[in-house]
Amino acid sequence: MAKSTFPQHKSVKREKLSIQHVLFATVLMVVLFLFFQLQFIPYVVSSFVVPLFKPNPEKMEKVGFIQFDGLVWASTTKDKAENIMKQGRIEVRKELIDKEYIFDFSFQKRNEKQNGYTKSSSEWYVKSDVLGENPIYLEPWIGFWILALVLAVVVTIFFTMFLPVSLGFMAVLFDRQINETQTKIRLQTGFPDEVVDILTMPDIKLAEKDRMDVERVFRNVWDRTITGELADPKQGLRFEDVFDDNIDVAIFRKESLFNRIKEYYSDFLIKEIEDTMDGLLWRHNHMLVMKGLRLYMAHHFTEKYSNNVTGLAYGGAAILIVAVGIRGLKFIPAQRPSFIMLSIFLEFSMLSLLAVTLIYTEEEERMDKMLKKMEDANRSQLEELQKQSFDMHQLSNVLVGQSADIIKNRVERAISEYMTSDDNIKKVVAEEISEKIMIGLRDSFSQSHSGKEHFRRG
Repeated sequence: MAKSTFPQHKSVKREKLSIQHVLFATVLMVVLFLFFQLQFIPYVVSSFVVPLFKPNPEKMEKVGFIQFDGLVWASTTKDKAENIMKQGRIEVRKELIDKEYIFDFSFQKRNEKQNGYTKSSSEWYVKSDVLGENPIYLEPWIGFWILALVLAVVVTIFFTMFLPVSLGFMAVLFDRQINETQTKIRLQTGFPDEVVDILTMPDIKLAEKDRMDVERVFRNVWDRTITGELADPKQGLRFEDVFDDNIDVAIFRKESLFNRIKEYYSDFLIKEIEDTMDGLLWRHNHMLVMKGLRLYMAHHFTEKYSNNVTGLAYGGAAILIVAVGIRGLKFIPAQRPSFIMLSIFLEFSMLSLLAVTLIYTEEEERMDKMLKKMEDANRSQLEELQKQSFDMHQLSNVLVGQSADIIKNRVERAISEYMTSDDNIKKVVAEEISEKIMIGLRDSFSQSHSGKEHFRRG
């Protein structure tokens, strides 16, 4: 069998997901979760709630509304407001507020005697005439923890994309996906590793590659992607007709070679090649995170976890429906809507994940194009089988007909050479003489033994 003209592919060191990747990602996610839960979310919620439910401009002319120490706002008289502003942000106290508007998003415990209102350290307190007579108690460790966790996971994912492969959790997954996608391309096309490397190589790297190697790979791909549509003038073109020394290899690959691959194989294969090119750009520069993310999401996550994400979205919707139903039955009081907020944020997270998954899901190829490519593939296989059948027929004719005399002559020549060889003759004579001697010795021994037995009996 003839050896392949392509050199052996050099083995690439593949970084495996190990304990340092998991440990670093876990520690980072925990730190971010606590930051979002204890600092970021209280600030964002207060920035959203206070402007909506604070005293309106007309009422602000009559009362004072100031911020105390921490994320605490309360209404007071005009005189007290001026004195408090001169002192700076001080701790909220009962004698300083009028209890009409109170917004407390701190994790401090309050009591009626000292502060003028009561709440635990795990609650937020909101009171405004717009929300009714009774205050609203928000429990962040029930209603907002899922949001803090999602934000921590998202930031951890993006941050570990920038890190080196030796430390970044997502960097390892991206780098591994590049190698796996290249393997899938090789299995789908049957091309050797060098051809796959050239097809997936970024344009900048391709321009630096030896032109002779690139031309040899392009010729191989061109010859392999000939379809049965002889009526199409493009199919009748030889590689030499379209490729010369002046052509740009990157443009030729994109406009000519990729179109032939798409027609011969599928659109999905071209997407794999293009996304692998982007992944290799990310491998060279980790700042290009969206290119690596595209490869991982489109060719791993959506293929493996799309059904799981859809199921989680439906599960979140079911929880939200139950929560709203219980609220409608008055089992969840209006003053404590934390469980409702938990259900809303949970469903929001699941729907967001589903949306991202659908964005990166590859569209299915049209059925008519798939059938046409299957027809071309079957026709090519039939032609190949016909060629093999013709070759086997020719071989059988040679073996049965013309080769008979050749085999006969070779056998006679071998016998003649053996018989005329002095060494072979001496060897045969020596074997015959030794065999005769051994037979004579055995006969003599047998006769001697018989004579002794006869003498004893006599």
